Amino acid sequence: MKIRTRLCIAFLTITVLPMMLILISFWGLSTYQRDAFRKAYGLSEQVDLFNSNSTQVFNRLTRSSQEEIRRQIKENPDQFENPDFLENLNQELKKKYAYLIVRKDGEIIYCGIDDPDMILERSLPLYEEVDNSFEGGIYLDGESQHLIKQVDFKYSDGGEGSVFLVSSMDDYIPEAKRMFVELLMMGVLILLMTGFALVNWIYKSMLKPMDQLQKATHEIKNGNLDFTLDVDMDNDDEIGRLCQDFEEMRIRLKESAEEKVQYDKESKELISNISHDLKTPITAIKGYVEGIRDGVASSPEKLDKYIRTIYNKANDMDRLIDELTFYSKIDTNKIPYTFSKINVASYFRDCVEDVGLELDASNIELGYFNYVDEDVMVIADAEQMKRVINNIISNSVKYLDKKRGIINIRIKDVGDFIQVEIEDNGKGIAAKDLPNIFDRFYRTDSSRNSSKGGSGIGLSIVRKIIEDHGGKIWATSKEGIGTEIHFVLRKYQEVIHNNEENSDH
Repeated sequence: MKIRTRLCIAFLTITVLPMMLILISFWGLSTYQRDAFRKAYGLSEQVDLFNSNSTQVFNRLTRSSQEEIRRQIKENPDQFENPDFLENLNQELKKKYAYLIVRKDGEIIYCGIDDPDMILERSLPLYEEVDNSFEGGIYLDGESQHLIKQVDFKYSDGGEGSVFLVSSMDDYIPEAKRMFVELLMMGVLILLMTGFALVNWIYKSMLKPMDQLQKATHEIKNGNLDFTLDVDMDNDDEIGRLCQDFEEMRIRLKESAEEKVQYDKESKELISNISHDLKTPITAIKGYVEGIRDGVASSPEKLDKYIRTIYNKANDMDRLIDELTFYSKIDTNKIPYTFSKINVASYFRDCVEDVGLELDASNIELGYFNYVDEDVMVIADAEQMKRVINNIISNSVKYLDKKRGIINIRIKDVGDFIQVEIEDNGKGIAAKDLPNIFDRFYRTDSSRNSSKGGSGIGLSIVRKIIEDHGGKIWATSKEGIGTEIHFVLRKYQEVIHNNEENSDH
């Protein structure tokens, strides 16, 4: 759910929902109170307790008492001079929020309240001033408002008597007040409940994820990337997507940190390997140079051998330094390529001649077999392809363990591609190591224990160059028999268009 939608729901929850609940509660409570009020006071009809004109309410409350007074007058009018009777009658009226006033011959003989309002007494209607058949009363307005019901009669001695039922209109009946209080409390309770529900919803859907994000950023700031963001990753709103992006960022940062650790480890291993590989030829060169200086190479043949050895060791060092320099370009993806059309037969023939000179010095037999036509061309960088051949052969030479080393180079035509195979009769590679030999810094168990271990980047450079040429490289091997390195390059073909113009592909 999008944040915009959440805000709309929150607005409706704050405004519309409480209003609807309050209205429903008001209707239910008022209906209940009206029924309870009617039953409590024996009313035959419903009473609107919220009517601003409370005259109707008080009129209905005292209607039954008015009828009872008329009945008592008919039976025994003189009892309206009996204080006990009048007191009992007044107590009943108090339950209906009214009181009794009795007058005889113009004088008040009974008043149901301790502090009567003299203005009210002077304002009472005269004898037979009000129609006795009228069930309602009269409304007196002044500093205080009263509803007065009058019943006139004659005492047995002929005295003029009047019974007044007085209801003060200044105060509202307690039931109505209580209902107002209950409605107010219910309204407050509804607002509190909806507010709590809204806050809880917002916290779980928005604030909690934000809190988790804050904790996550704190963990990352402290360098801890091994935590998992504890939020609903299936949530598709803005915050959910933010959490997903943050989790992906954490994973990538972790991977980057792990790669850096691995890179540092590999770099240390590379430095160690390079140091070892440089130290070996340098030691040999120093030894042969000292031998020449000390006159150990006394014959021209021996001197020539020493010089050739020094030359070969210097070439090994140069190759190693060149390999290291090239590795740095691979790591930054800045290998300089100069692509051009190359004749396969001619190019590999020259490569074999160059390599053969070095292998002759190492007493290694080189075989070359070309099975492609003389006009077959490829698009390649001549210098970098030579690096590929040299690195593969150099790697083969390191692990030749036979008295008579053999390296064969075969060029084959495989349809749209040419396939180059470089085979040696070395110690071979174990099946478990074979899939990894082109990985950067990977060295087999045997190479780790060998003085000719190498840097571990030669074949990774080869794979990078071949793949950048759009080719593919792989290896096959049998332990104790030898290893074959295979790679393919796409042929160059000319496409003749209808306008007889040639374009290179």
